[in-house]
Amino acid sequence: QTPTPPPVELKDVIETDPRYIVGISYPPAATKYPALASELHRFAEVARQDLMKAVAETDPKKQTIPYDLTLNFAMLAESPQMVAVAADGNSFLGGAHSVPIIARYVWLPQANKMLRADTLLADPAGWGPISDYVREQLHAALSQRIDADELPPEERAETIRAIGKLIDTGTEPKPLSFRWFEPVLMPDDGKIMALRFVFPPYQVGPYVDGTRSVEVPAAMLMPLLAPEYRPLFTTEPPPVSAPVAAPPESATPQLE
Repeated sequence: QTPTPPPVELKDVIETDPRYIVGISYPPAATKYPALASELHRFAEVARQDLMKAVAETDPKKQTIPYDLTLNFAMLAESPQMVAVAADGNSFLGGAHSVPIIARYVWLPQANKMLRADTLLADPAGWGPISDYVREQLHAALSQRIDADELPPEERAETIRAIGKLIDTGTEPKPLSFRWFEPVLMPDDGKIMALRFVFPPYQVGPYVDGTRSVEVPAAMLMPLLAPEYRPLFTTEPPPVSAPVAAPPESATPQLE
C-alpha cells in the first residue's frame, strides 16, 4: 500500500510573464484521493521546474518568444474500485516545436495504491506476448497509413523500415515501455475489458505521428496478470446495443 501523504491542494495554475506562460488544470474530484493527488501534483511540478530551468539558462536577448507549459489532467473513470486520470499537454522550451507531455494514472482506492506496469503482471516474462501483440497492431496501422499515402515503392519501403525500427525499440518487452495505460471499462459493471497502452510521440513513431495507442483485450491479459488484479478484469464480451428498429415502410407508393 501507498502511505497516505499530507493533503495536497490541487489548484489550477495560470502564470504569465514576458518570458514564459504556464497553464495547469486539475480535475476537482482528484482531491478526494490524497496519494493520487500527490502524484499528479508532483508530475506537474517536475514539468514546471523543467520550464523554469530552461528560462533561467536561456539568454533573454536570444529568446524571441515566450516558453510555455500547458498541462491538463482529466478524470477518465471514477468508481469505488478504480480511478483513472489522463495527463496531456506540451512544453515549448525553444527548438523547432513543442514537446508533448503525457501520463496515465490508475488508482485503486480500496487497495490504496497505484496500478503500475512494474507490478501488473505475475511474471515479467509476460511482457513478451503483450509486446508481440502491440507491435503487430502498430505495424499493421503503419502499413495502412503508408498505403493511404500512396508513396513510391522505394520511399514506402524506407518509411516502413525506419518507423518499424522505432516501433520495435519502443515496445521492448519490459514495464518501462508500457508504463502509461488507461482502462477500457465495461459499461455495466465497470470492470476492465481492455487496457489501452499509450505511447507519446518519438516512442513508436516520429513527432508528426502524434500519440499512438493500442488496446490489449482482457482475455489476453488475464493469464498474465498478478493474481491480486484479476478480479478487476473481465473476459466477458461487452453488451451488444439493441438494434434500432427500422421505421415502418411508407404506405405511399415510391416512384422508381
